[in-house]
Amino acid sequence: MKQLLVLMSAILLSGVALAEDSVSLPAGTTLKVKLENDLATLSNKRGDSFSGRVTEAVVVGGKTIVPIGTTVEGRVTQASNPRRIQGKPTIGIFPEALVMPSGERYMLNARLVDTSIGHGTDVNEEGQFKGSGHDGKDLTEIGMGTGGGMLIGGLAAGGKGLLIGGAAGATATVAHWLSKKKFATLPAGTELVMEVSRPLEMHEARAGQ
Repeated sequence: MKQLLVLMSAILLSGVALAEDSVSLPAGTTLKVKLENDLATLSNKRGDSFSGRVTEAVVVGGKTIVPIGTTVEGRVTQASNPRRIQGKPTIGIFPEALVMPSGERYMLNARLVDTSIGHGTDVNEEGQFKGSGHDGKDLTEIGMGTGGGMLIGGLAAGGKGLLIGGAAGATATVAHWLSKKKFATLPAGTELVMEVSRPLEMHEARAGQ
């Protein structure tokens, strides 16, 4: 009987120790990650995988929970280029796993909130990266190209030439516009800022290995 009580006590103490090793990564925790592979609307499609490395340790209660070098794995949810002049190329990504240096793996629910890329790009509330798209300069260029064509056509052939020249000018300018590099790109090495969407239960002792 005494041996049974000792065994039960040992089991209970073991359970307490395990509970103490567990820690919750709160929702809203920021993960700073360096992208390891190129992502672009021109070459990627929905379902493609991506990975990155944590560049800044995550500390909770004075203990390192997510060390530098932890891998973040995920997949592309959207890669689209605009069909209209006013649209913006979009890359959507979904971080779905944390792989610790020890090899331990956790399911992750997070979203992209920022990147190190500027120049008119942004990240919307759905975690989608928006490229710079076509700015006012592009629209002015198209307008000037169309107007220039109309003017030259009008001088050469009168009223009818205005329409012909305008169509030709517009066609040439739009063709030039379409040939410009207006794709969204996240090159390898880009700094991504992610935010944990749901609390994540982890093991502090193992995370530090």
